[in-house]
Parts: sequence; structure tokens; C-alpha cells
Amino acid sequence: MPERALAIPLSGGNAVSGVIHAPPRAKRSGVAVVLGHGAGGDMHAPLLVDVARGLAGRGHTVLRFNFPYKELGRKAPDRRETLEMAYEAAIARLRKDRPERLVIGGKSMGGRIASLLAARAVPCDGLVFLGYPLHPAGKRDALRDEHLPAIKAPMLFLQGTRDPLCDLDLLRPALKRLGRRARLHVVEGGDHSLEVLKSSGRTRESVLAEILAAIDGWLEKRVAGKEA
Repeated sequence: MPERALAIPLSGGNAVSGVIHAPPRAKRSGVAVVLGHGAGGDMHAPLLVDVARGLAGRGHTVLRFNFPYKELGRKAPDRRETLEMAYEAAIARLRKDRPERLVIGGKSMGGRIASLLAARAVPCDGLVFLGYPLHPAGKRDALRDEHLPAIKAPMLFLQGTRDPLCDLDLLRPALKRLGRRARLHVVEGGDHSLEVLKSSGRTRESVLAEILAAIDGWLEKRVAGKEA
């Protein structure tokens, strides 16, 4: 699928890099997805690239982008306000393509920033989390779920059973309180990047196929409106 690099303008005259994965017009589903990266990576993180390409192959337009600190080559993430501002700029850029449905999310921190925007009523039709950071590693009592009930759009959480930033025994009751809005897909043996150990006997390709099938099915049923 065609991939196009672009600059996403920010307030103050700055810009961040992005890449749009756009299927041919005749094959577009009408759903567009914005994906933000995790704190330690950038928009070229393998999981983000693979998911973006895979979803584009299924007819969905995808935009992945850098947060400002990564654009400047820094390691420490920006303040929350700056991260949210950059994410909103990415949303505005993808809305220019006038998709029928817009989904936001991303890997770890990128997904969390998307959720904070949705919680304060930034319009979207769904959220997809590639490893939601429910708590810092080793700090199971410092949960990051207090804002989730404010989100009205459907949510898909893809989580690994070996994720040190998301104890599933804590996530499940949090999602239960959200009712039908939240759906959980567990990647058996997956870590925070949804990667499995070689000893599992599974290939990276098979895990990616599972992830893409879960997202694509959810988009069709819960976002495109084919499930009551």
C-alpha cells in the first residue's frame, strides 16, 4: 500500500513528522486510524509500522506520527499538554481526508494520550490500545484508569500476558466497569510490545496476523456500525 511522508504543523510554527498509509480509493473502508508511539520509541517502532501496513492492506487509512521530543532527538517525553497538542494536530491532519469514521490510539503512551483526549470529549469513533500502560512497572497500586469511564466511544485493548505495565487481573475489573464500550483481546505470552518468546513456538508473523484480525474485526463490528 502507498506510504506518504508528511509534516504535521503544530502551534508556534513547528512541525512533527508523520507517515500516511492510504489504500486505493476504491478499496477504502471509510475508517481512518491515528497511531501514537510509546515513550521509548518513535513512529518507526516495528509494532506501529506493521500494524499500520496491515490495516492499510485491509482498507483502512492509517497515520502514524512522532511526538515533538522524538522529532528533536530527545529521550524524555514532553509534558502531557505538549503530547496532547501534538496528538490533536495529527487528528486534525487526518480529518482533512474526511474519513467516515476516525479511530485514535497507539502503543503504550501514545494510546494513553489518545484516551486522555477522548476523556475530555475530543471527537472520535473508537480507540485502539496496543499495550495500554495501566500502571508503571512494579507499581500495581498506581493505576492509570481513572479517566476511562469518561470515554463514550468503543475501546479495544490488546494486551500481552507478560506485560509488566499491565496486570490483567487489574485490567479486567477496570474494563468490566466500562461495560460494552470496552473489549479485551489477550495475546498469550505477549510482552508490552505484544512480542512472544521464541520458546512459545509462535512466529512474529502469526502474532501480527492475530493482532490485525482482532483490530479489523472490531473496526468492522463496533466502529463501522455492523454490530448492534
